[in-house]
Amino acid sequence: MTAPTTSAPTAGAPTAGSDATTAGAAAEAPRALYVYGITPAGVDTPRSPGVDGAPVRLLTESALCAAVSSAPARLRPRRRDLLAHQAVLDELAAQGPLLPMRFAVLSPRPDALASQLRADAAHLKQQLDDVRGCVEFNVKGSVVPGHFADLVRRDEGLRALALRTRRRPDYEGNVRLGEALARGVRREAGRAAGDVLDRLAPLAVRTVRGQTDDEQVLSASFLLRAADEERFRQAVDELARTCGDRLAISLTGPLPCYSFVDPGPAPDGR
Repeated sequence: MTAPTTSAPTAGAPTAGSDATTAGAAAEAPRALYVYGITPAGVDTPRSPGVDGAPVRLLTESALCAAVSSAPARLRPRRRDLLAHQAVLDELAAQGPLLPMRFAVLSPRPDALASQLRADAAHLKQQLDDVRGCVEFNVKGSVVPGHFADLVRRDEGLRALALRTRRRPDYEGNVRLGEALARGVRREAGRAAGDVLDRLAPLAVRTVRGQTDDEQVLSASFLLRAADEERFRQAVDELARTCGDRLAISLTGPLPCYSFVDPGPAPDGR
């Protein structure tokens, strides 16, 4: 979806050159909205307090609801506000399909948000249908150091290098062997990550890959039908056992479907 038009909340004294009239007009202007997520119309208003303790309300337009609260004057990723954001999303997700916003998405005015819901209604409704009955799980995998003996036994090149270093030990030889072992460990972890993806992707409706590096070689989000959650967990547990000497696997979820909110083309002027 197209995320609501965002802006950073401001704090502090008026800028130089402002006067009482300007300050009064600003005070009367509609306050920016903090946006939690988009749902079909008809959901109950979340009872959990929102970010900065603000009450959450629903803005309805074109058979869609945006869960919002007044934006705080200063918005920082404090733990209590992150938890409040998540609590509101949990209440919404318990009622049906949800397109969650990440922390700190703002819309400048209620009418701007309503206009965006109206303009993007077809796109948003399609996405809500796509995630209906689904949850997100994230799987990460990190390199497991130290299985050098098995690696040397399986790799003829490493075995020869280790033998040469043992026969003629020196500093440079030890460095070369250490670097070769580290590359081998990362290579084995990368292969295991590929096996994990091959095994899990068919169990999901959609899969999105995340960023990886030399240590975290696997990061993927899976959109699952709720009915397939237990089967997915069992598959992850089995893979953690079979790949555990090469890849440390972690599973997070169920989560709101953050990774499967699809940005659409923004209207002109945004």
